[in-house]
Amino acid sequence: MQKNDQPLNTLPAPAKKKNRVVGAVVAIVLLGLAAAGLYYWYTHTNFASITERETVKNDGNLTSTATEDLITKVVEKVSPSVVSIVTNTTTQTIFGAAEQQAAGTGVIISKDGYILTNNHVIDGASKVQVVTTEGTTYEGVKVIGSDPLNDIAYLKIDGVDNLKPAEIGDSSSVRVGQQVIAIGNALGQYQNTVSSGIISGKGRPVSARSENDESSTESLTDLLQTDAAINPGNSGGPLLNFSGQIVGINTAVASDAQGIGFAIPINATKGTTKSVLAGDGVQRSYLGLRYVEITPAVAKQYNLPVKLGAYVATSGTDVAVVAGSPAAKAGLVEKDILTKINGQVVGSAGGVSTLVGTYAPGDTITVTYLRDGAERTAKVTLGVYSR
Repeated sequence: MQKNDQPLNTLPAPAKKKNRVVGAVVAIVLLGLAAAGLYYWYTHTNFASITERETVKNDGNLTSTATEDLITKVVEKVSPSVVSIVTNTTTQTIFGAAEQQAAGTGVIISKDGYILTNNHVIDGASKVQVVTTEGTTYEGVKVIGSDPLNDIAYLKIDGVDNLKPAEIGDSSSVRVGQQVIAIGNALGQYQNTVSSGIISGKGRPVSARSENDESSTESLTDLLQTDAAINPGNSGGPLLNFSGQIVGINTAVASDAQGIGFAIPINATKGTTKSVLAGDGVQRSYLGLRYVEITPAVAKQYNLPVKLGAYVATSGTDVAVVAGSPAAKAGLVEKDILTKINGQVVGSAGGVSTLVGTYAPGDTITVTYLRDGAERTAKVTLGVYSR
């Protein structure tokens, strides 16, 4: 009978297996409770402190450097003076008239509504709108006029007298390496975008293509180069020093490079701005000379005794000194070397066009020049440029 029965010493085995299963379940439950407790302790002693109001005093965003403070102050000061410009241009297609919309930037220069921008921003526009930082939209904005040689234009909002004009600076004293800030309507959709960088170079010549018409190009001279980000739509916006003063008007970006943007020196616009604010329209001052900006290569080519300045010379079939011009009346002749305009050094303070552009037609300036190795001066009363 014992052969058919289960041996007595094997009967407890199932009971032992059941105890192991129960023990494993209890261990898992206890482990889960311990994990839940640990999670509760961790979240309530760490994560909760991130959102508790009393810890805001430790917010790293509230700690700023001196440079950050300066940039913030400049942006707060100048942003109300920066506007977005929306233009409508009508073009003829095989299907009839089509209207195209584009955007740029401008800067307020008077409380009664005068705005400075780029000529290529409004060139050919049939309709111009201005949108302020606060979101106010002005329709039917007038185009007062433009100076294509400097790629600048002036707009006017009628019926206002409480706008905030930006402060005009002095581009003649701008230094390479100086920190600057650009504000503009980046890509035509990000209003008052702020970027910062340095002045990378001065006196740069650029051939710029219009954002609205890629077949249209213009040659600009004596530009400020910066690595502050300038994007399509930024055109016409201000380039600022850390005092919040305009030192340039952003106008172009190198499409095949990174960190290379250009701005028109603000001094080049001061003469036309003076005439616009006086109600005389856009009048560009005129000297009546053709010249070559002196570089080491030019100095070597013409065997000149200086490495800065402007050499009065013919250009193709054009004469060096225009007959009857202000320069001719003042006695300037071919091969004179212009070294100073009203005491400012040609080349380091700006090119001749920028230094002359600081003054309005009718102003009298002192031109310092070299002739046959001797320094001389001449009083020149500036005329009005006509094209």
